[in-house]
Amino acid sequence: MARETSDFNRTPSANRLHISFFGRRNAGKSSVVNAITGQELSIVSQVLGTTTDPVKKAMELLPLGPVVIIDTPGIDDSGEVGEKRVEKTLQILRQTDIAVLVIDHFIGFSSEDLNLIDQFKEKQIPFIVAMNKVDLDMESLTSDADRNTQENYTFPRVLVSALTGQGIEDLKEKLGQMAKPLKKDRQLITDRLKEGDLVILVTPIDSSAPQGRLILPQVQTIRNLLDGHCSCMVTQLPQLRSCLKALRCPPALVITDSQVFGQVKEIVPEDVPLTSFSILFARFKGILNAAVGGAKKLKELKDGDCLLISEGCTHHRQCEDIGTVKLPAWIEKYTGKKLQFRFTSGGEFPRDLSNYELIVHCGGCMLNEREMLSRMKQAETAGVAFTNYGTLIAQINGILDRSLEIFYDEKQNH
Repeated sequence: MARETSDFNRTPSANRLHISFFGRRNAGKSSVVNAITGQELSIVSQVLGTTTDPVKKAMELLPLGPVVIIDTPGIDDSGEVGEKRVEKTLQILRQTDIAVLVIDHFIGFSSEDLNLIDQFKEKQIPFIVAMNKVDLDMESLTSDADRNTQENYTFPRVLVSALTGQGIEDLKEKLGQMAKPLKKDRQLITDRLKEGDLVILVTPIDSSAPQGRLILPQVQTIRNLLDGHCSCMVTQLPQLRSCLKALRCPPALVITDSQVFGQVKEIVPEDVPLTSFSILFARFKGILNAAVGGAKKLKELKDGDCLLISEGCTHHRQCEDIGTVKLPAWIEKYTGKKLQFRFTSGGEFPRDLSNYELIVHCGGCMLNEREMLSRMKQAETAGVAFTNYGTLIAQINGILDRSLEIFYDEKQNH
């Protein structure tokens, strides 16, 4: 059973398991997706290539819980446009926590299917094969192609029929079993605090802030603090001094938007731990070690070096946009070098990173952990340093070590 949840009471998509469905055109991917979710999530047709772009849907799927279901275009699409669709499909691997490879059991495995299995293994993506359309020919459940594949590969599979529902519950149960070891009870910050601790959050409201609401990292941090039975005081920079003076005891922690790190460090006493939302998310997404090392790369940059500044979301650029305006200016001022900058946003991330000396990524609140780790590992493979906004800004302001003090017993790993 699958159900949608209210926008006001649902797990952010970036914190959900991403389950992607792959396969050749007309293998029945979309039909299997619809059968699993109990919804007409994807258009189903006998016409080859009906799914032209990845289709994503956040939902509650029993027995898995909150997930993002992704239906992808066929991996055997052809022609100039078809090749672009296949490229889009392969990009989905970066964010896939669990993969389902849908095979027409009557046709068996193709070279594209086997190549995709190799990629699952290379990228260490847990996967299961759904042998679809078993209702069409019960006498040939194991074709020659399938037998040959079984001799060379060992992987879990389940026989299903999207048409009759046969095996669909079995597939969901197997997905639930695969999901259990992937679910992590990781906290943004409350694992470093005690119940009753007070935390001050510095959240500037400027021209780039969304009207009538806080941005996702701030909202998620507040919720994590409340879930951990901590208290939080939310303020803007001009009111920070008065907030600190109003307290009988110093706060357990101050968390700030990275853009005002420089001003906040002058106000918050040295004995009060200080960090940023972006650094919290670097730790939450598993990239903090790399981010710290990448931030220190700033001192090694030379004139003419090219940097990639990448954001995980897309938004309207403001005149004082942090990614395209503020960061380049701060970096050049800190390094004293004339540098080149390239920019990407959303799902766009270059396959070839060889031209870059440093990648500066946003906090990644809109990207799941798998995709952030994938981007980090891609940079690592290319020999390119990787950091994120908050960690780099802390380095620029000379307070990187201080911003990590709240993780004092983890610093040995940095």
